[in-house]
Amino acid sequence: MRNDLVLAETDGPIARLTLNDPARANVLSEAMMTSLRAALADAAADERVRVIVLGAAGRIFCAGHDLGELRASDNPEPHAALFALCSELMLDIRACRAPVIARVQGAAVAAGCQLVAACDLAYAAEGVKFAVSGVDLGLFCSTPGVALGRAIGAKAAAELLMTGRFIDAARAAELGLINRAVPADALDATIDETALLIAAKAPEAIALGKRVFARQIEAPLDEAYAIAAEGMVENLSFASAKAGIDGFLKR
Repeated sequence: MRNDLVLAETDGPIARLTLNDPARANVLSEAMMTSLRAALADAAADERVRVIVLGAAGRIFCAGHDLGELRASDNPEPHAALFALCSELMLDIRACRAPVIARVQGAAVAAGCQLVAACDLAYAAEGVKFAVSGVDLGLFCSTPGVALGRAIGAKAAAELLMTGRFIDAARAAELGLINRAVPADALDATIDETALLIAAKAPEAIALGKRVFARQIEAPLDEAYAIAAEGMVENLSFASAKAGIDGFLKR
């Protein structure tokens, strides 16, 4: 990797990216976000990679934005640049051809919670806490609300954004922020099982399916069906789909 802020390793079809600034609670500083964008791009460019697992070193998954950077100037231009960079990072996750799974071993707060919500799948250790608590400091978590609202719905997201309330992993799973809360010692096995199941599927179908799902889920119903039908037609042209269907018909 270009630096040590994000560690990267490839384990068969799985790329493992690790936020590596535990002394600073893995904050999404400019350097961290730039490094993570580069690591995602590198993983996506590796044809061996079918799934990306995003984890973090230390006790905390991610404490959100670097507040020191936000208060380094009263000039709105650097603030705008930081939030634009963060938005680009979240959009990179959505655009990445490989599904991104969040491995949440510790608290995910503010933009850290946004990062979890932006991933395609997420699993957390039991007892881990989540919050978008910027409002407690007088800074409403508007940008985290974009991913959060799409993940758990408007009413649930508004409650968390307006109260700053922390929820545990079990409640996060109930709301749909994460897929499942599991014992800490089962977290890696749970994620690996899911990652390997996905990695065993046709990668072109997964990439298309991820792209189509993201488009249709936010579209009006009639447009959603049109987007999905277009995706099905394209998918039927793939050699892997033709071979799979032909094999099934010969059973």
